[in-house]
Parts: sequence; structure tokens; C-alpha cells
Amino acid sequence: MASSATAPNSLSFFSSSLFLSSSHQIPRNYISVAKPSSGRVSKPLSVAAQLATLPIFSFEGERVGETYLDLKTAPEDTARAVVHRAIVNDLQNKRRGTASTLTRGEVRGGGIKPYAQKKTGNARRGSQRTPLRPGGGVVFGPKPRDWTIKINRKEKRLAISTAISSAASSEGGAIVVEEFGDRFEKPKTKDFLAAMKRWGLDPKEKAMFLMIDVEENVAKSGRNIGTLRMLTPRTLNLFDILNSDKLVLTPAAVEFLNARYGVESFETDEEDEDDTEGAEEAADEQGA
Repeated sequence: MASSATAPNSLSFFSSSLFLSSSHQIPRNYISVAKPSSGRVSKPLSVAAQLATLPIFSFEGERVGETYLDLKTAPEDTARAVVHRAIVNDLQNKRRGTASTLTRGEVRGGGIKPYAQKKTGNARRGSQRTPLRPGGGVVFGPKPRDWTIKINRKEKRLAISTAISSAASSEGGAIVVEEFGDRFEKPKTKDFLAAMKRWGLDPKEKAMFLMIDVEENVAKSGRNIGTLRMLTPRTLNLFDILNSDKLVLTPAAVEFLNARYGVESFETDEEDEDDTEGAEEAADEQGA
């Protein structure tokens, strides 16, 4: 009996080119960023610059040019761990932690012995609220708790940029579409589906649109498409990036990503931290 091969139920990010063997890798420039000596030893943070070329399509579906996405990414040997920590942080911090059960000491009733200890033929029982009977307490059940875990701000930014860069570097993983907010005169899902097909997108596949501003007619035209997610820089999150098969960006969104998650922004953060630490050390010396 021939067995058909089925795709694994995993996020598209883990099958991208970022985690292939070194022979299939796009060359990347590694930059070692280390703070100047300030009395304590700091481990250099290794960051890779991943350059991806993305096609630009017009609203009619014609290819009109190319653009570049140059984001910082985690090194190949730590990329999975960085993204995993970030996605666990996102999902776990969404948990409300309000699940609660009652133990046998908290269940109402059960104060009287149900029947005599001996001469009944039954097993001895001291309470009707024992965990062995329906309506009794719960053994080792959940109680309200705080599921929040902490992750460094830079590490979370690095995870997002690594996921976006991985999707962009994979073949057909991301495209750029010219601004189309003013092309929809009224909300109409049929017109949005036709536009997606012109851009080479399958409505049955999960797609994530990243735009600086989402026009009302565009949002209403796409809200009935269950596989579609429309995000802005404010709502950009790691889960939707990993859970999508295609990334659709606008030119303004590409500029935002390069400015926010590029290597230059990382170096700027390091310089700002160095200036802050230098000011704090100077203040401490003056106070001493």
C-alpha cells in the first residue's frame, strides 16, 4: 500500500533557508559588537546581516522593480533558540492564569460520615467529598498563578527580525506590493481576493500583510478572509510572522523594517547604552 507524503505540522519559519546546511546558505556578514571595557567583562554579541531581495508588484500584478530587506539576524547556531524563547514568552504571557479547582478541603459538604465504619460490606469512607467520588475534591488541580516570564528587549527584537529575514530569504516567502489603500472605493471581499490572485497569493494559504496604515475599506475588504492577517508596526508580533506562509509588505513597511530591525539600528542602541553607562560612571565618580 503506497503511502502519500504529508507535510509536517510545523511553522513555516523552521523550514526556511536560515536553518539549512551551510552549503545552501546565503553569505552573511557577521559583526561582533562588544562594549568598551568599563570595569566589568561583557560577552560580545554576535549579529548577522541577512540581505534579501524582494520583488515589487503593482496593484495590477505587474512586476515593477526590486527592493532590499537588510535585517540583523541571530547566528545560525542560536537562531532556533532565540526565536523559541521569544515565541514561548509571547504565548505564555497571554495566559490569564485564572484556572482554579477545589480541593477536598474546599468543596462544600462532606462533614458527616456517610455510613458506619463496619458491618456494611462497603469500603470504609469518612467523607462524601473524597477525590474518589463524583462531586469530590480535585487532587493536584490547577490554582491561580502568574505565568509571566521575562525576556530582554533586544532579544525579542532579534527574534522578530530573524523570523522576518528567514521568511524573506526563502523563495517566494515575501513580496512587496505598491501602496493600494486608495484603490478600494468601497469594502468588497471579491475585489481583495482578485488582487491577491494577481499578486500570486493563494487565498487558502496564510498570508500576513504589514502596512504602516490600514485604510478602513481595505480592512473591511479583507476581514472576512480567514487566512489573512493585516498588521501595522504597532501590532507586529512574532506569532503571526511564524504562522504565515507568505509575507506581503508595502514599500513604507520595508523602510520601517530596515530602520527598526537593521544592523545600523542595533549599533545605534549599543552606542546609546555606552553613552548612558559613561554618564552613570562619571556621576558615580563625582559622587565619590
